Amino acid sequence: MNRFFIFLTLFCVLSLGFSQPVKPALSDQNSPLSPRLANYRIDVALDPVTKKLDGRETLTWRNSSNDVVRELQFHVYLNAFRNDKSTFMRESGGQLRGAGIDRNAKENPYGSVDIVSMKVRGGDALAYQFFQPDDHNKDDRTVVRVPLSKPVGPGETIVLDIVFRAKLPKIFARTGFSRDFFLVGQWFPKIGVYESAGTRYQPAGPGKTGRWNCHQFHADSEFYADYGVYDVNITTPKEFWVSATGLFQSEKLHKNGTKTILYHAEDVVDFAWTASPHFQVINDTWKRPSGGEVKIELAMQPEHIHQAHRHLIAVKAALAYFDKHLGNYPFPNLTIVDPPLHAMGAFGMEYPTFITAGTAWFLPDGIRLPEEVTIHEFGHQYFMQLLASNEFEEAWLDEGFNQYYEGRIMDETYGIRSSKVDLFGFGMGDLESSRDNYVHQDNPGVGSSFGNTWQLPEGEYGVLTYFKTATWLRTLEGLVGRPVMDEIMQTYFSRWKFKHPDGQNFIDVANEIVSKRLGGRYGPDMNWFFKQVLYGDNVFDYELLSIKNKQRGNKRQAIITVQRNGDGYMPVDVLVHYDNGREQTMSWNGKDRQHQFTFTENAKAVWATVDPKQKIYMDTNLINNSLTLDPSSAPAAKFATKFLFWIENWMQWLAWLA
Repeated sequence: MNRFFIFLTLFCVLSLGFSQPVKPALSDQNSPLSPRLANYRIDVALDPVTKKLDGRETLTWRNSSNDVVRELQFHVYLNAFRNDKSTFMRESGGQLRGAGIDRNAKENPYGSVDIVSMKVRGGDALAYQFFQPDDHNKDDRTVVRVPLSKPVGPGETIVLDIVFRAKLPKIFARTGFSRDFFLVGQWFPKIGVYESAGTRYQPAGPGKTGRWNCHQFHADSEFYADYGVYDVNITTPKEFWVSATGLFQSEKLHKNGTKTILYHAEDVVDFAWTASPHFQVINDTWKRPSGGEVKIELAMQPEHIHQAHRHLIAVKAALAYFDKHLGNYPFPNLTIVDPPLHAMGAFGMEYPTFITAGTAWFLPDGIRLPEEVTIHEFGHQYFMQLLASNEFEEAWLDEGFNQYYEGRIMDETYGIRSSKVDLFGFGMGDLESSRDNYVHQDNPGVGSSFGNTWQLPEGEYGVLTYFKTATWLRTLEGLVGRPVMDEIMQTYFSRWKFKHPDGQNFIDVANEIVSKRLGGRYGPDMNWFFKQVLYGDNVFDYELLSIKNKQRGNKRQAIITVQRNGDGYMPVDVLVHYDNGREQTMSWNGKDRQHQFTFTENAKAVWATVDPKQKIYMDTNLINNSLTLDPSSAPAAKFATKFLFWIENWMQWLAWLA
C-alpha cells in the first residue's frame, strides 16, 4: 500500500465521530497563571433548526485598579450581524476574507444578541444603553454601558446574572452556522477591559485614573479581553459532536433527545465552541521534551479525513518549535476544527486551546494550505492568548508576530524555498511569501503598521499588519542574528505573558537585549529602526549602481557605487568578487544617497552585491542588489522573479479564501 492509503486506513480506524462519551475528562493546572479578573459560568442551548441560542450567564468581575468603577462596559459582538447598518457591515460591505453574506439565502443570514435581563446578584436589575465609542454610528449596537447604582471599589468583586438570547448568522465572518455546522464565537455578552492608570499607554501618577477599553466590532479587528475561568454547559441534539475551548468534563443525556456537555477552561481570554453531527474525530498526543504531553483533538470533515495527518504533522511541528524558540505552551490540550468548505468563512480562526483550520478535499500535498493555516492559528495561542495584546489597537503585536513565526516554522519544517508550494518542480517559501506581499504593492510606503486597525489605510490592513510586520521582524533578525532575536522574543514572552503588553514593552526589551549582546553596534538603542519600520512608512531599496576596474600603478582598484533609492536607511554590507576567486566585504551605515567603495586587489572585480546575506529583508527590489560584468544570467533572473510574483498572487488568493 502506498503512503496515502496507509494514512487513510490508519485515520479512519482511529476516527471516533459517533459517540461523545469517548472523550476523556482532563484536569487543568492547579495554580492560577493569570489574574483571573473576568470569570464566567454559562448555560447555553442551541436550537439547530432556528439557529438560536438561549443563554444564562453569571459573570464574576474583580476591579484590580485603584479606581472606583461606576459603570461596566460590555461587548455584544453578534450585533455586528444584526443588519447592514452596523459598523462591521458598513466597513466590510458584508465581505470578509473571500466570503460574503448571502442576502438571498432561504435561511435568515443575519445574526444578533439581545440581553433579556441583567442584575447584580442579590441586588437590583440593571439598565444598559448602547453607545459607540469609536465612530458614533448610532446604528451600531456592539457595545453597551451599564451604570451601577453601587460602584465597585478597588479590589472589590461584582457578580452579575445575565439572561441573553442570540440568533447566529450564516457564516461568512468567523462565527455562525452553515447547514448543520456551527462555529460559535463572539456569542455571549462579554465584559471589556478596565485599564488602570499606567497600563499599556495609560499615564500613571497622582490623580490619574483608568478607563474602559471596549471598542466596537470592526471589520478589520479582532479582540481584547481579560483572563478568567470559564465553566460552560452546552446543550445540543444528542447526535451532535461538541468541541470547545478548555477541557471536556462531563456529558448528560436528556429524555428529549438532547445532551449537555460541560467544558472547563482556566486562564483564558475567550470561549468558543463547535457542533456538528458529521465530525470524525482523531485523538493524538504531543510529548513535551521537558516531560508531560499535550492531548490533540482533531475534528475533521469526512471528506477531508485523508488529510488528517497533514494537520497533525503541522501542529506538532508548531508545538515543538514554539516550545524550543519562544516558550512553554502551558495547557494540557489543543482542539483543531476542520470546517466544511461551504463554511469557509470559519476557516483560520483562533480561540484559546481551540483553532479552526481550512482545506478542501482536492488540495494536493504540494499546496500546503492546511499546514499553513494550522501552524498560523496555533501560533495565536502565544500572542492572542498567552500575551493577550490589544488586537483592536495593535493588531501587529499578534498577527504580525504570528506571521513571522509561521514563516519560520513552515520554512524549517517543509523547506525554505518550498514550504508554501512544492508542485511540478516549482517551490515557494513562507517568509518570502510574506515579503512578496509587502514589497509588491503599488506603494510599499502606503502607511504605518501602528494604530487602530479601523484607521489604517483602506484595504491595507492585511499587508500592514501581517506581511509588513513579519518582514521587518525578519529584517531585525538579519541585523542582530538569530540567537539575539530569539533572546529578544523569549525575554518579551516570559516577562509579559498574561499581562497585556503594548508595543513599547516589546521595543524596550529589544533595546535591552541588543545593547547587552551587541553593545553599541547599532547606536545607543534601536529606536531608529522602529521609527522607520513600525511607526513610519519608509521604503528600503539599495541598488548596486556600478562596478569600475582601474589600474593604479602596480595595483588594481575596484570602485563600487551603491545607491539608496528609498527614504529608509539601514546599515548594509557590500561584497565584491574577483576573477581570482577572492572576495572582500565592506560595511556602510546606509544613510547617504550614494556611496563609493574602493577595493584594492591584484585582480579584476567580476561582480558585486549589496546586502549579500539579505539581512535587509524589507528591500523592495532584490534584482538591483547585484551587478555583474558578465550579464548572461540577468534575463533569466528577471523572468523567474516575474513568474514567482504571478504564482504568489495566485497562492495569496487561495490563502485569503481560507
